[in-house]
Amino acid sequence: MTTDFTLLLQPDRGQYARTITAIAPDDFGAWLHDQPQAVRTQAAAARFTGKAGTHLIVTGESDWQVVAAIADPHSPWALARLAEILPEGVYRPEGIDAGPAALGWLLGQYRFTRYKAGEPTGQRVLLTRDAAHIEETVRIAAATAQVRDLVNTAAGDLGPAELEHEIAELARRFGAEIAVTQGEALARDYPMIHAVGIAATPERAPRLIELAWGDPAHPGLAIVGKGVCFDTGGLDIKPSAAMRLMKKDMGGAAHAIALAGLVMAARLPVRLHLLVPAVENAVSAASFRPGDVLRTRKGLTVENTNTDAEGRLILGDALTRAGEHAPDLILDFATLTGAARVALGPDLPPLFTDDEALAGALLAAGTAEDDPLWRLPLWDGYDDMLKSDVADMVNAPEGGFAGAITAALFLRRFVREGTAWAHLDVFAWRPTAKPGRPKGADAYALRAAYAMLKKRYG
Repeated sequence: MTTDFTLLLQPDRGQYARTITAIAPDDFGAWLHDQPQAVRTQAAAARFTGKAGTHLIVTGESDWQVVAAIADPHSPWALARLAEILPEGVYRPEGIDAGPAALGWLLGQYRFTRYKAGEPTGQRVLLTRDAAHIEETVRIAAATAQVRDLVNTAAGDLGPAELEHEIAELARRFGAEIAVTQGEALARDYPMIHAVGIAATPERAPRLIELAWGDPAHPGLAIVGKGVCFDTGGLDIKPSAAMRLMKKDMGGAAHAIALAGLVMAARLPVRLHLLVPAVENAVSAASFRPGDVLRTRKGLTVENTNTDAEGRLILGDALTRAGEHAPDLILDFATLTGAARVALGPDLPPLFTDDEALAGALLAAGTAEDDPLWRLPLWDGYDDMLKSDVADMVNAPEGGFAGAITAALFLRRFVREGTAWAHLDVFAWRPTAKPGRPKGADAYALRAAYAMLKKRYG
C-alpha cells in the first residue's frame, strides 16, 4: 500500500483549514443569490452551475475555498472526487457530515505504484468532528487498499508462496496461528486442491493456508477465499482475451485476508478460521484432464468436465475443512463465474445462501454501507444438472445455463449440514473508474460483510 491513510483523516480541533462548502444541486440558485458579486462572477466565469459532482474554487483577497455540488451527502463517495483533484492541504467540510464521506476521501487518494511511479500529488487532509470513528474508517480504507494491492499485483510477483507470506504477516500482527499443508500431505488430505495446482512449477506449488485466532470458546467464524493466483484455464485453456486479467483470480483470497484482518483488529469475540487454497492453474504434462475423476476431502467423487471450472474444486476441499470445526458461520469469497457478471455486471456481487436471517443481514448491511449485493437463488431444481454418469457429480454442467447458480450448488455440497453459509461471487475488478474507485482491482461486499459480522458478534 502506497498511502498512509492515518495522515489523511484528522480530528477537527479548530486548526487552520480551507473550507469545502457542500450544496445540493437543487439549492444552487438560492446559494448563488446569496453570494457577493465577486463570487457570482467567478461562478459564471467557471461555468459552475451546481451540477452534481462539480466544484468551484472561490478566491478571496488572500486565500481560496471550495464549493462543491453534492447530490447525496450521506454517500461514502460524496467527497472522493475532490480528494483526487484538489491541491494538497487541509480541508474542513461544511454542510456535509465528514463521517460517512471520510472513507471515499481516503480511498480517492489510493495509488498503486509498484510498477509505475505516480506523479507526486501531496496529501489532502480531511478534518472531522467524528473523531471516535477515525481509527475504524482508516482500518476499512486500509483493508480495501490491501485487496486492491494484492489483486493489482502481477501474477509473476504473486503466487501461492506470496499469498502464504501475506497471511503469515497477518498472523504475526495479531498473534494468530498459521498452518500450511502442501506436498504429499496436500495430495492425501486435499486432493482437489492438489489436482488443480500440481501442474505449476515447484516454487509455485499448491497449498492450503490456514490461520486461527481467538478464544476457542467463542463462536466459530470460517472465512474462505479462492486463491487461484493465475488461471490459464488448464488444458481447457482460455483464449488470450479471457486470460488477460487472470491475475485477479485470487481476488476471493484477497477479500478473505482483508476481512480476517478487520475481524482481528476489531477484536470481535469469535474463533476465526481463515482458509485460502492457493494454486496456479497451469498447463504442463502434470495437468489434470477433462474426464478425470477427482476424489475429495469429503469423500465424494467429481468428474472433471472443465479444467477451467477449477475454483469450485479447490473451494470444495477448503469448505469441507472449514466445516470440520463446526463453525457458527462460513463465508466464502470467490471470483468464481463469468455467469455472475453476465447476470449482474461488475458492481453487484451475487449472494447465495439458504439462511434467510443471514441473507437479510448481509443485504441490509450492503444497503447501509453503500456496498450492495443481490441475492440469487440456490435453486434446488438445478441440482440435477450436477449429475454424472461415472461419479457422484460433475464440476461444470453442460450447456452453461445458470452458471453462477450451479457453481454455488456445487459448493453447497461441501458445506457442513446445518451450518450458516454464504457464498459471494465477487468480480474484484473495476472496468471503469468512479470517484474514489480507480480502474483496476477493487473490493466488493467487503464492507457489507464486515458490518454484518460486527452486528452479529459485536
